[in-house]
Parts: sequence; C-alpha cells; structure tokens
Amino acid sequence: MTDLWRLTATEAVAKLRRREVSPLEMVDAASSRIEAVEPKINALPIRFLDEAREKAKHFPRESQEDPGWLAGLPMAIKDYNDVAGQLTTNGSPIYAEYRAPADDRTVAVLRGNGAIPVAKSNVPEFAGSHTFNPVWGITRNPWNLECTAGGSSGGAAAALAAGEVWLANGSCLGGSLRIPASFCGIVGMRPSPGVVPRGDGLPAFDSLWVDGPMARNVPDLALMLDAMAVLTPHDPLSRPIPPGGFQATLKRARPPRRIGFSTNLGLRSIDPEVDRLCRAGTRPFTAMGCAVEEEAPDFSGAIDSFQVLRALLFADVRGDLLPRERARINPDIVWNIEKGQQLTAAEIIRAQRERHVLFHRVARFFDDHDLLVCPTVAVPPFPVEQRFPSEIAGEKLTTYIDWMFLTFVITLVGCPAISLPCGLTQKGLPVGIQLVGRPHGDAELLGAALLLEQALGFARRVPLEM
Repeated sequence: MTDLWRLTATEAVAKLRRREVSPLEMVDAASSRIEAVEPKINALPIRFLDEAREKAKHFPRESQEDPGWLAGLPMAIKDYNDVAGQLTTNGSPIYAEYRAPADDRTVAVLRGNGAIPVAKSNVPEFAGSHTFNPVWGITRNPWNLECTAGGSSGGAAAALAAGEVWLANGSCLGGSLRIPASFCGIVGMRPSPGVVPRGDGLPAFDSLWVDGPMARNVPDLALMLDAMAVLTPHDPLSRPIPPGGFQATLKRARPPRRIGFSTNLGLRSIDPEVDRLCRAGTRPFTAMGCAVEEEAPDFSGAIDSFQVLRALLFADVRGDLLPRERARINPDIVWNIEKGQQLTAAEIIRAQRERHVLFHRVARFFDDHDLLVCPTVAVPPFPVEQRFPSEIAGEKLTTYIDWMFLTFVITLVGCPAISLPCGLTQKGLPVGIQLVGRPHGDAELLGAALLLEQALGFARRVPLEM
C-alpha cells in the first residue's frame, strides 16, 4: 500500500479501526514519504522512526481496549513540545542537545488518544513567523521551495502539505499556527483558550498562547482537535469539550446567517492579490444565502496593545536567558525580551485596558453576526532569504512582527479562528482566508469552515506531488 500518504487522516483512522492497515504500516509509509521529500523541504529535522515502529508493533497496549481518536496514526510534534527521550531544541543552540525526560501535557494527551509521534517539526528560534534557525536551518514551502513556509509551526504545515504526516500539532501566539497554514495551503485552527491544555512551561493564566490542531482539511482538523482537547485540573483556563466531540458537531453544520468581512480590519495596507483572492473566497457564503457585509469591529489600539503584551510574555518566559546567553539568541528575540523588561506600568495598564475594551466591541459585533472573515496574512509567502516583510503595498513596517497584524489582533480577543486555503496567487502560492468565530464558538466555527471548504474545493489539492 505505497500510497497511504495520500489518505486523509480520517480515511487513515477508519482503515486503522477496521484493521485494513496496521499502525506499523502507517509508520513505514510516513518513513518512506519523509525520506523522499525531506531533503527538499527540511520540515521534520528530528526523527525517531525506529522508536515509533516499536510503539506501533505493540499498539494498542493490552491494557488499552480503546485505540483512541487516532487509533495508532503517526503524527508530527512541534519542536516546542517535549517528547520523552527526544530532542527539544526550540530551534536554539542553547538547547541543541537537550533531551526531554518525559512527554509534556500536549503529547501525553495525544498519545492517550492513539497518536504515535514519529518526528519533531522545525520551528523558528523561540518564536517568529518564518521558520529558520541556527540548529536545523530553513524550512521551505512545498508549493515553491524558494519561499517561506511561515512559522512558528512552519515545519508542521510544510510536512502536512508534502504528505509526510497526516496530522500535526501547532501553537499560536501572534499567528504561529494560522500563518503557516495560509502559506502552505493547509488548515490550522487557533481554538479558544482552554480548549487544549498547555504544558507547565507557560504562564498558567496567560490566554495569548494556545496550542491547536493542523491538518489537510476541516474533517481532519476536527479529528485532531478531538485528540488534543480535554478538561484538566492542570490548566486553570481548561473547559469541557462538546458532547460527542468536535467531529460530531460537523454533522450539524449550518451556513452562517450574517457575516462581517474586512480585507484589513481597518488597520493597515495588504497585498492587492491577497485582497482579491479573499474577496473571492467569501462568494460561496453568498451562494449559501448568507448576508456578507463589509463590516468589522473597531480594532483601533489593537496593534500597540498586542506588541506590549507579547513583549511582557517574552520577558516572563525567556527573560532569565539574557544575562548568560544573549550572544546565542536571535537579535529579534533579544529585542522582544528587552522591550518587555523595559515596559512601564503605565504602558502595561494601557495595553490591558485597550484589550478589555476591544473584547467588548468584538463581543457586541457577534451579537448580530455569526462570523468575522478577513485574510489570514496580509502578504503571500515571501522569499526564504528574507527575514520578514519590511513593507506591504508600499507601506513601511517597523518591527519583525508588524506584517502579522491580521492574526495577532484576533489573538487579543480570544475568539477561535481558522485559516482555510482559498486560492493561489498568479505565481501559484497559497493564500488563506481567516474565519473568526464568536467567543467560545469553536464547534460552530468548524461547521462554517467545513461548508466553505466544500464549496471552494481547495482541499483536494493537498497533499502535493513532490
């Protein structure tokens, strides 16, 4: 069965459950595909396929009657997450030799739900939305090897698009899950804070950084979310999952009644081709009978608020590294840490207040709308040699995260969001459309994304032939 890599995750799990294919055969299929394409894209630099084969031979364990949501499906784990006995480098020379003593919470939940990790996906050094680092190098976009795969879950997105794995986990602060999904033509979801429990290495009450699923299509995305989501006392933001899981909610999908659409959320310029493709991407909703209106909440103040709160988080999580490791840290990360350390109380209070006001504006918007739609990223994938875009449509940018504004202002309000591919540029590069659901509306959002995906038909284009 040499073409197992072409299966969707839901198809693969169905075959595993019916015992038409074994977990070991799936690991071998992933191994063959990785061997074929990895030299081109560098998406999964840390591989432990022999260990995965041993797990697959004995899956499920005798004491485990239920094979879980994933039933022995191989998958990729982001290199910010710990897998017992394997490297967790964070893309940094500081941690280039660090091996985790145990699975972190994300990986433990996935294993308990039937996942077999086979590799770690490449990331930027600590954070960022272009996947390159001094340990493993650059991850390239399978659609065009001269372009970025995005980040920080760039290795995950590239591996999915190239058919190396069927599912991958991601994480998202300013867009680290949605941006690579957009750039690589796959689907990524930032769930509401608390849906997916996070590990102990992050501030317990922070709601900016969340973990979430990445997949080739929306049904696979819902499957992955089912395998990640759990109510746990170890996360103070944790919340219950829907009865029957998120896949069950797809069967009840209904078109939204009223949608607000904006190409830039009233904030700054975007690439004209991105504008055109995302406008076209909303048309199927109109054909479903939805009212699509050029309307969005007022996001004024959101960019400055996020910049401050992100810097504060960096100072909290990475600030202790600076005194002894400054020379081995990416200058952009050093800048972000120092920005957080130098914030005044007045700046922090103002950013928090702006965030609170923004949330209530957005919540009122969803009193009358079912969905907010905008581009995922203001630009198409850019050349791998470029660290980050310095201007958009002639508008100059000042920091290394300015170009990510369409995702990070959504992060601030805590709404669930999905990046769904909606078309290709004239150069054949994917562009994603961002669907934002009402607060706590994860299940409803997945349903809307499924209907739009079916109408657009883009999901049939991945995995890519390489």
